[in-house]
Amino acid sequence: VMTSQREASTELTEMATSETQKLHPTPPAQNQETQDVEVASLGVGGFCCAVMSVIMLILFFPFSLIYAVKIVKEYERAVIFRLGRITSRKAKGPGLFFILPCLDTVTKVDLRIVTLDIPSQEILTKDSVTARVDGVVFFRVSNPTWSVIKVANYIGSTGLIAQTTLRNTLGTKTLSQLLTDREAIAEELERELDDATDPWGIKVLRVEIKDVSIPHQLRRAMAAEAEASRESRAKVIAAEGEQNASAVLREAADIIDEAPGALQLRYLQTLNTISSVNNHTYVFPLPLDLLGKMFGKS
Repeated sequence: VMTSQREASTELTEMATSETQKLHPTPPAQNQETQDVEVASLGVGGFCCAVMSVIMLILFFPFSLIYAVKIVKEYERAVIFRLGRITSRKAKGPGLFFILPCLDTVTKVDLRIVTLDIPSQEILTKDSVTARVDGVVFFRVSNPTWSVIKVANYIGSTGLIAQTTLRNTLGTKTLSQLLTDREAIAEELERELDDATDPWGIKVLRVEIKDVSIPHQLRRAMAAEAEASRESRAKVIAAEGEQNASAVLREAADIIDEAPGALQLRYLQTLNTISSVNNHTYVFPLPLDLLGKMFGKS
């Protein structure tokens, strides 16, 4: 009984303080939350209803505790409305708290991270290419009071504005940027989406682009272009190899020309190489000067 009386006294003191603040308003604070959320002012009728509720709570104690005691979990917060007006700038919880039966309405808000899939969106890139892009958004509630009184369904609203932001942002990018600069585009989407949902008490943690789908014909054209580019690079590399080999062969010819006996050693090395590959092949090298004498040529 003493606990209920203390809770009732606290409620009455808060209501009296609210009436005093209404008569003598204080200057607005610098915090944005205190500027945008107005504390409830019930008036004389609401004050009388609150007194009657406290009296009924005391008279029917302890059975009235069933309706007066509420519990919220660690990852939840409770926003309390008294006669339809917000009672506190800060949400209640976690743990146990008391309300006035028949006057207070409790709305629970989940503070855990929400994962929201962005449906596949058909966009037109800056270079006039049609593509389909889908993604995922990770966000959580940073201000439970704002998420209740400023937006009807914060999850659905965040999903819709994520779709619009995705189309608008990717429409300013080229296809090459869309395929190669995903991290930078994801960071830009996160900033824009966070700025749009901040007045609702939503904090966007991360935005990711899952898949980029392009038409089949364009895909084949890009594959042909990549194959042609690879072939051209292969031809350039082969030509450079031939050039380097020709330079080395020229140096070897100059060395053999300076030492006539080196050519005979080269003949013998070639015979050794051929014999190790195919033993049934016989090669008889004939010197060019001998052939010249046989045919009467110098």
